[in-house]
Amino acid sequence: NLSRLSVSLETLESELEARGEERRGAREALLRLLLPHNRLVSLPRALGSGFPHLQLLDVSGNALTALGPELLALRGLRTLLAKNNRLGGPGALPKGLAQSPLCCSLQVLNLSGNCFQEVPTSLLELRALQTLSLGGNQLQSIPAEIENLRSLECLYLGGNFIKEIPPELGNLPSLNYLVLCDNKIQSVPPQLSQLHSLRSLSLHNNLLTYLPREILNLIHLEELSLRGNPLVVRFVRDLTYDPPTLLELAARTIKIRNISYTPYDLPGNLLRYLSLASNCPNPKCGVSLISLRLSSISVNNYGSIHYLCLRFSKKKIESTLIAASDKLNLWTSVGNTASL
Repeated sequence: NLSRLSVSLETLESELEARGEERRGAREALLRLLLPHNRLVSLPRALGSGFPHLQLLDVSGNALTALGPELLALRGLRTLLAKNNRLGGPGALPKGLAQSPLCCSLQVLNLSGNCFQEVPTSLLELRALQTLSLGGNQLQSIPAEIENLRSLECLYLGGNFIKEIPPELGNLPSLNYLVLCDNKIQSVPPQLSQLHSLRSLSLHNNLLTYLPREILNLIHLEELSLRGNPLVVRFVRDLTYDPPTLLELAARTIKIRNISYTPYDLPGNLLRYLSLASNCPNPKCGVSLISLRLSSISVNNYGSIHYLCLRFSKKKIESTLIAASDKLNLWTSVGNTASL
């Protein structure tokens, strides 16, 4: 662990060479090397020669603009953490990466917090990748070739400028976690329903106005994050609770419980409110209609009578269909703030 030393590249080179010499001939090879939060502008040359068996390399929080050819010498590397650097320009990744042994060994790659404007083509050839993190970059799109990463289990692309999800993303059979939050995505392709292993889908803080019906086919989905999208904002706004007044609650209680009273027992406004009450004509309904306009429509020649009790309010419509006799009576009660 050589993290947070804040030393120059030359000093770190000397330290790594000395450590490499110490490890030569040792029974146990060095498997993890932590170099985050130093002042690295390039990978130390001693990496390839001194640590051939390295499995984890962390160079996060430096000033790297490129991962040089030294990386290709780490033939057994499984995890590469290079987040929060300055990677993203031409030559940010070494040439020949897709043809190197890393194509078969690298399983976890974290390049979040860099400057990539597009997913590097060579990354799409790392067939052993199980986790790919490119969050907090400047990505404009997801290439269709993402479907080449058939072993991918976790894909993190949050905090970019992505506008569309390619249908090919649905061709990743092992994908468990998909993070596309904090982008500019306006729609979700129905092909995502093919991600039968998906357990978590993060789409919050985008521009979604609807979800495809096929999303219901994700039978293993345990987490779906949608906050901060127009469809959720509108949904919550429409469901804003409009509670009844105390006057309405008092009148309902008296009518439903058949509480007897005299003009001297109740306030005048409650008496006037109760005088407007009506009961649903359906003997099996028993609903008291307080301060509501009541109307009925009779439809003959139906062979049997049904009462269709409809209670309209601002927020919802409840309906109950109860068989009663041999005509169809439609009774509608419309709240004083709504219209029929």
